[in-house]
Amino acid sequence: MPIGIFSTAPALTAANLVKPSFSQAITRLMPNGEAPLFGMTSRLQSETAVQVEHGFFTKTMLFPQVTTTSVTISTDTIIPVVSSANVLPGMLLRVNTGSFEQVLVNAIISPTSIQIIRAVGTVVAAGIGSAIDLYQVGSAYEEGSLRPNALNIVPVRVTNFTQIFRNTWAVTESMRATLMIAGDSNVQESRTDCMMFHAVDIEKALFFGQKFQGTRNGQPFRTMDGLINIVGTLAYYPPSYAAVNVNTAGGTTNYTQLEGFLDVVFNQTTDAKVGNERVLFVGGVAKKVITKIGRLLGTYQVLPQQTSYGMRYEQFAISRGTFNMIEHPLFNSNAAYGKMAVAVDLSTFRIAYLGNRKTQYKGFNTPGEEDAADNGIDAEGGTLTTECTAVVKNPPANAVIYNLTDGAVG
Repeated sequence: MPIGIFSTAPALTAANLVKPSFSQAITRLMPNGEAPLFGMTSRLQSETAVQVEHGFFTKTMLFPQVTTTSVTISTDTIIPVVSSANVLPGMLLRVNTGSFEQVLVNAIISPTSIQIIRAVGTVVAAGIGSAIDLYQVGSAYEEGSLRPNALNIVPVRVTNFTQIFRNTWAVTESMRATLMIAGDSNVQESRTDCMMFHAVDIEKALFFGQKFQGTRNGQPFRTMDGLINIVGTLAYYPPSYAAVNVNTAGGTTNYTQLEGFLDVVFNQTTDAKVGNERVLFVGGVAKKVITKIGRLLGTYQVLPQQTSYGMRYEQFAISRGTFNMIEHPLFNSNAAYGKMAVAVDLSTFRIAYLGNRKTQYKGFNTPGEEDAADNGIDAEGGTLTTECTAVVKNPPANAVIYNLTDGAVG
């Protein structure tokens, strides 16, 4: 036991004794509650939004390639292509067909044609068909060469709006003075309910929010894009992402199909220090489907002396990564959401709070607290207010599956 003046020194201050942030409090007080993703943000990096439209820039690594638009013969050095964008003189391209001839880009003739040097390697020149891909496999320059042109990745600006969340608790003074036969006091009960409602409102927006800006009661009004809408629309990314990152399962789903739904998230390297791992938030039905898929993949035997049986999986793996399942209480609030699964790359996800508008509490008429009177009302209470927005740095690293209904072999 430490001796002396009790201070804020780390050795003298218990981690759970000091006042936590609201999201930390949710994690500590309700670890299995209705707002697990919001609670997790207390352990993730956060951002500060300096205005109500919060934006950031993201970049995706370029892998240059060209695709031919007509047939060429072995002596042709001008190759018509769909687009010569992102290709520079000095790049080596490998023909993705036949004997895999390697060529060198000598010049960019136009946006739809390039000049090449044939057979730069051990493979002789040959005809190249139409709609054939040539992938970059490096670059090479001669001695004394001039400085090559620069190739830049153009950043994409992604924006979201901050959303104001407010929840109030209140009890009349008569109810406050009424003694309960068991459990918390009326005041504590109302406070706890308010905290839970506030966390759940934020949690729902983090998943299901859709960006909007307008007016209400003559004042600015905003809502934010949540994770599902960001991944589902991917308006700032190539449209091909939306088709592969959001899927609707059929009447049954087997392991091969489940892997196909989720494999795409591992095409993105988001944190070189962390392996290929995701959190998979699931509804109750979705969790049973994934458990059934696992059960059908193998065999098991129930012995006469057993006093318990069954299988429950909290984690499963596919060829390229691992998923840690968390059954989300909010997903069980209705039949449709119960069949959902949302894969989240936590290294890409965070909350941005507008200025100092992390969760703040303002009470009224509460004895012993320095707060405001509320127009003389014979009641006490308080309001929680948070203004924040969701930030998803790399949407293609996340995925959504709808309608997981039943598991099958395969």
